[in-house]
Amino acid sequence: MKQLIDQIQAHLAEVEAFQSNDPTEIENFRIKFLGKKGILTGLFASFKEVPNDQKKAFGQQLNALKIAATNKLEESKKSSGAKSSNPPSTIDFSRPGQPIDVGSLHPISILRNQVIDIFSQLGFSLSSGPEIEDDWHNFTALNLPEHHPARDMQDTFFVQTNPDMLLRTHTSSVQVRHMEANSPPIRTLSPGRVFRNEDISARSHCVFHQVEGLYIDKNVSFADLKQTLLYFTKSLFGKSKIRLRPSYFPFTEPSAEVDIYWGLETEADYRITKGTGWLEIMGCGMVDPNVLTNCKIDPKIYSGYAFGMGLERMAMLLYGIEDIRMFYENDIRFLQQFSAMG
Repeated sequence: MKQLIDQIQAHLAEVEAFQSNDPTEIENFRIKFLGKKGILTGLFASFKEVPNDQKKAFGQQLNALKIAATNKLEESKKSSGAKSSNPPSTIDFSRPGQPIDVGSLHPISILRNQVIDIFSQLGFSLSSGPEIEDDWHNFTALNLPEHHPARDMQDTFFVQTNPDMLLRTHTSSVQVRHMEANSPPIRTLSPGRVFRNEDISARSHCVFHQVEGLYIDKNVSFADLKQTLLYFTKSLFGKSKIRLRPSYFPFTEPSAEVDIYWGLETEADYRITKGTGWLEIMGCGMVDPNVLTNCKIDPKIYSGYAFGMGLERMAMLLYGIEDIRMFYENDIRFLQQFSAMG
């Protein structure tokens, strides 16, 4: 150990005594002390041979030699006019930094999460299913006759290689799968993307998002459905006045369209409600007994209600968006408006 310390001291004296402006001599100095096969490399390699109780003292001496050699090399390069191995930075740290764009949730995702949160407080769980669906789950099990207009090619994207497969036209197919796999009581919410073979315009698109709800249990009534929808509209829109108009859906009986009273306080209110103050927001109804039978649920024991809404339509109402295509164009100027909400 003493011999190694003496070597370090001798090398340290040599480093301190070194003086030269000759670039060749400076490079030779670097190679001798700091090169891959230089003195410091050899001394560091011998570190493992030093007894444990003496490693600290040896390490301190070794680091002192390395620092001295490095400083001497930089001083010699500066005095000779040679470029330093660490050139000065050209970055002006006093200048403002570049702003970092912060991402946000898509407005459809923001609204979907709000809807899910509202219904979760009523005990609804989430269910999901495939976007490429078969005829049974998308049509037949939902009481749509074989020649129902919804089966027409103008409304549905069918898979060319298999006419029994199609892109689902609603998330009701998820409800069928959930009923097949679960016994009542059932209380589930099915959000997802659906597809319709429609022309793209400011008010319609071939791809959009739905959220559908289903509740199956004993003694479920239309009054239960109305109370659920009233709670939802109050929570999402802050509106406490709704009406249910008779309608027709193959998978519910009776069926209804749900309107909320939007009001007529502004010019925009007159425009979007066509002067009536009322806005249609979703469809609903009591689950048809045939649908329960198709899903192996006894309609004599159980009853239930279902409802479905389009998220794009609701987002257009809530955020004052007049063109549905804006949701799919990925215009950063449009999306940045929702950064504070996501």
